Amino acid sequence: MESFSTVIRTASHEQHVEAETSTFMSDLLGGRLGVDAYARYTEQLWFVYQALEEGAGRLASDPVAGPFIRPELFRTEALERDLAHLRGDGWRGGLTALPATRAYADRVRECAERWPAGYIAHHYTRYLGDLSGGQIIRDKAEKTWGFERKGDGVRFYVFEGIDNPAAFKRGYRELLDAVEADDLEKQRIVAECKRAFALNTGVFAALGEEFPLSA
Repeated sequence: MESFSTVIRTASHEQHVEAETSTFMSDLLGGRLGVDAYARYTEQLWFVYQALEEGAGRLASDPVAGPFIRPELFRTEALERDLAHLRGDGWRGGLTALPATRAYADRVRECAERWPAGYIAHHYTRYLGDLSGGQIIRDKAEKTWGFERKGDGVRFYVFEGIDNPAAFKRGYRELLDAVEADDLEKQRIVAECKRAFALNTGVFAALGEEFPLSA
């Protein structure tokens, strides 16, 4: 029988690829967009991670979501340092969420407050993605816009508290395999995973409209 972590990864593979190959992300990673597009994307991430992390303390004692709450994953502080670097000290004043971002953050918040097992789906899609594909984004950003290696501007992608990402991801998948949920609840978690990727793709689509490549 397949492990739950494998079931999740396989079931959401299509949505994962769709998110990764969105026009906006392709243009950004291809160096076809300016640093302003990267900064705007970073702003949207701030709203999503606020939603993920503001309720984390409350979930730490939850039997289902609790084991996943790991402070070394938290990204809000790193995002705020990046935004101060990208937008200046007054970055909060110009911060706006796209409607697609607001919908994403609202759903994360709703799960954090009412459905801890659903929160895990969002936790998984974000943090494991950051530890994996996020490293490609960091590398491209450093090369394209001249950020200092693992410095201001790309701190979001640098997990200083995780020495061995491969081992950490293994441990994370073991947590998924041991999650306290029956088969029906696991199916609902998988469905929420797909929803998380779709919400993320929606943000990319909105960013793509804001930063179209001139023909």
